[in-house]
Amino acid sequence: MSYSASAISRSGEQIAAIGDLELCYETFGDRSDPALVLIMGLATQMIAWREGFCEQLAAAGFFVVRFDNRDVGRSTTLDDLPVPTTWQLLKRDKRAASYTLEDMALDVVGLLDYLEIKRSHFVGASMGAMIAQTVAANHPDRVLSLVSIMGSTGARMSGQPQLRTAKLLLTVPPKDRDGFVAHMVKTLMIIGSPGFKRDEDELRRFAETTFDRGRNPAASARQLAAIIASGNRTRLLRRLAVPTLVIHGEADTLVRPSGGRATARAIPGSMLLEIPGMGHDLPPEAWPQIVGAIAENAARA
Repeated sequence: MSYSASAISRSGEQIAAIGDLELCYETFGDRSDPALVLIMGLATQMIAWREGFCEQLAAAGFFVVRFDNRDVGRSTTLDDLPVPTTWQLLKRDKRAASYTLEDMALDVVGLLDYLEIKRSHFVGASMGAMIAQTVAANHPDRVLSLVSIMGSTGARMSGQPQLRTAKLLLTVPPKDRDGFVAHMVKTLMIIGSPGFKRDEDELRRFAETTFDRGRNPAASARQLAAIIASGNRTRLLRRLAVPTLVIHGEADTLVRPSGGRATARAIPGSMLLEIPGMGHDLPPEAWPQIVGAIAENAARA
């Protein structure tokens, strides 16, 4: 796929007032094109949807919206809420959650209202896939199509991480910039795609930008608690009636491929794309394949 990056309009970061929250967002492409909302994963900022990826989607004919979830980046951090303990998370204590994936799905619907978008295509990654699934199930009138990347149904029998990567979810990054960056690069290398080239310098720049935009160590625990509290979505997914594509890396050790397969089985008429060598990230070499698959699924709407 070829495109001219200079031809893709970009809004720059903006702030949307959604009830008591403020969500930081950015758009790419022509406002008159069909909207496509990108929802990122656990404690991960919207910049994980790399600019080049967003530009490729815009070039494919979408008005692309990326945003920071609550508690992340430049969106509202909920410092007044308690931080779940490691023991509560290990026990999967639902009472530890101050908010749920359903609440985060309502944030997304609020962003649609703010942007005056009636219906949109949705693409979610990891926890973002779980949020996108929840939007599609609870607010079907707002959804044109769904792409669930690196996600799961929330069932405990599928998609569970390997022990080495599970420990990463419970690790608090260092407070200093250099320590944070080193920790994040190490983490990204562990969960990343072994079958694709890895640019460690780019990962370091990404980690530095993440720190500078707003480090919130409590986000991971609060959002992990939200996932636990929301439970198994299999029954919910069975009632979906939108064109759905499930994408998963065959080398994903954080949400293992069984999570994607279970999601595809649960959603009627869904399609499954497993990418050899892809881990728990979006390697640039796979962007053309992923963008093409997203466009094909949207065309089914």
